[in-house]
Amino acid sequence: MPRNVFADKHIVLGVTGSIATYKAVALASALVQSGAHVDVIMTESATKMVQPLSFQAITHRPVLTDMFSLMAETDIGHVTLGKTADALLIAPATANTIAKLALGLADNLLTTTALAATCPIIVAPAMETNMWRHPATQANIATLRERGVRIVEPEAGYLASGASGVGRLAAPERILTALRRTLTPQDWAGRRVVVTAGGTREAIDPVRFISNHSSGAMGYAVAEAALDRGAHVTLISTARHIPTPEGATLIPVESARDMREAVLNAIQDADALFMAAAVADYRPADVAAQKIKKSDDDLVLRLVRNPDILADVKQVRPARLVVVGWAAETDHLIENARQKLERKGLDLIIANPVPQSFGDGRVQATLISRHGEPRPLEPMPKDALAHLILDAVHTLVQQRNQTG
Repeated sequence: MPRNVFADKHIVLGVTGSIATYKAVALASALVQSGAHVDVIMTESATKMVQPLSFQAITHRPVLTDMFSLMAETDIGHVTLGKTADALLIAPATANTIAKLALGLADNLLTTTALAATCPIIVAPAMETNMWRHPATQANIATLRERGVRIVEPEAGYLASGASGVGRLAAPERILTALRRTLTPQDWAGRRVVVTAGGTREAIDPVRFISNHSSGAMGYAVAEAALDRGAHVTLISTARHIPTPEGATLIPVESARDMREAVLNAIQDADALFMAAAVADYRPADVAAQKIKKSDDDLVLRLVRNPDILADVKQVRPARLVVVGWAAETDHLIENARQKLERKGLDLIIANPVPQSFGDGRVQATLISRHGEPRPLEPMPKDALAHLILDAVHTLVQQRNQTG
């Protein structure tokens, strides 16, 4: 998880009596492994689905089921739980519990804790399709949303009844993403950012293309981090193999010319552009209409220059736009990166030594701005680097918006 926002956080996990109750065990495990302190509250019906011992073995804390025994045996009453927690996550949440939450009922430890809670509440429903679509359930969901409860909507798929439809508990990754974003300071809220990712593909014929080693992982890490911090994100990407971060607006592209058009359109109402994509400098002059057949002769390709996207951005950028670029270099890293920053009018450039700039592992980077000395960083995962880049850009965006 970026910056491990779960570390040392107190999470109350509410578990209700759904056929998906067993999936909450995996959620508890993921949170504990991320360093969170997890208190599990189970409704009576949830204990019929999964034994409390399953959660206790993972969290190493007593599982809470009865309000009166809790008050008698410990100093952690329902009010204390709701006040000391950093977040209350209810997953899975049945239609019955959702209705109780909407009405403000407090007839068990979970609903009483929710009513007394001063922390953020996240609800992940799970139920049959008709129950989910019922007007009463939808009205209750709307009521909870109006009160600031974050809803992780159920997914479509195979249900316990044997039918298929919407109602499956959201995947653990989606639930944890919602919780992570709830716990992350929203310092980019209301900002609009554009992120490019992946290596462009320049066609040779219908089945072959010229590209590079860029995986797209850095761009996706920046997009995910910006979403976590509240930004509206437009992701312009060639990387089809990476799942789109939830909440991002994806614009799929292939070539440098495709990316140029998408970028120039997207930046008009943006606050920041993160040009993390590895854009091909050249493309074949002629693209064969049919697959080129192998022969005994050498194949010679004539290449022509692609448009320089950052140079074009420089000509049309809105006054408020902060532009961030990347430089992957084999030699003279700082010198070449600084020249690119000046030549293309960038506000910040991330300099990476090749081959460390490619792949999904740890990456070494140096941040270079228009003013000040280069800032070399220790090798780190790309998601951690993405947050450091956002930190550096945040002040620039604020300054640009104040003066613009």
